[in-house]
Amino acid sequence: MATRYTIGSGVVISALVLTLIALLIPVDKFGGRATAAAAGPVGDDDGAGIMSTAYGPLTPADRDFVRKVRLAGLWELPAGRQAQQRGTRPSIRTAGDHLVDGHTELDRQVIQVGAALGVDLPNQPSAQQQDWLGQLTRAQPGEPYERLFVQLLRRAHGKVFALLAGIRSQTRNSMVRALATSANATVLDHITVLEESGLVDFDSLSDAPPPPAPRPAALLASPSTPSSPRPVAHRLGAHAVSSDVRPTK
Repeated sequence: MATRYTIGSGVVISALVLTLIALLIPVDKFGGRATAAAAGPVGDDDGAGIMSTAYGPLTPADRDFVRKVRLAGLWELPAGRQAQQRGTRPSIRTAGDHLVDGHTELDRQVIQVGAALGVDLPNQPSAQQQDWLGQLTRAQPGEPYERLFVQLLRRAHGKVFALLAGIRSQTRNSMVRALATSANATVLDHITVLEESGLVDFDSLSDAPPPPAPRPAALLASPSTPSSPRPVAHRLGAHAVSSDVRPTK
């Protein structure tokens, strides 16, 4: 009887120990991973962690997004005003109007969001943005300036547009979500008017290297088996497809 009692007590004690270990290990070993997963889209981490607000949790990615919206206005507003004055094409002056109107309203919103959520906002453009403004100021009048303006602004808006999708879909903070919705509409409008200028060089927008040029058809054909000529109608059809169907840039 004593032996059974001793064995039963040992089983109970072992179960309690294992339960305690199971409770402690996730907190100690895997807590950082869980917090990182809950943080949503990756951004610059200010080290303040996830904050509780009246509008929902505020993650480092949320705060980074709010600051980036503010930064966008700090250089795109001056760029838009400059385009209004220096643009020789109506499309460039129109793009400048849209930049000024859009970022004036967006800047008003982001200042309100920053005050409500306690997010400290920058007051001047980043070093890279200041360099872009300097390039625009130094650019030769006319087409050189206009092409540079369109390319710099279209590239910057494309990067912000990709960030917006992640924040809008993952944030649990209602104010950040509303700001992302407004910013999405503004950025899409700016992308549209910039592209309507006809000056966007889509090949240079991507950071990835261009794909290798296709080999000439003559090198792909077998030297021992001459290819038979195709009917004229077929060759014209193939040419029409290759010239009309182009990848979306």
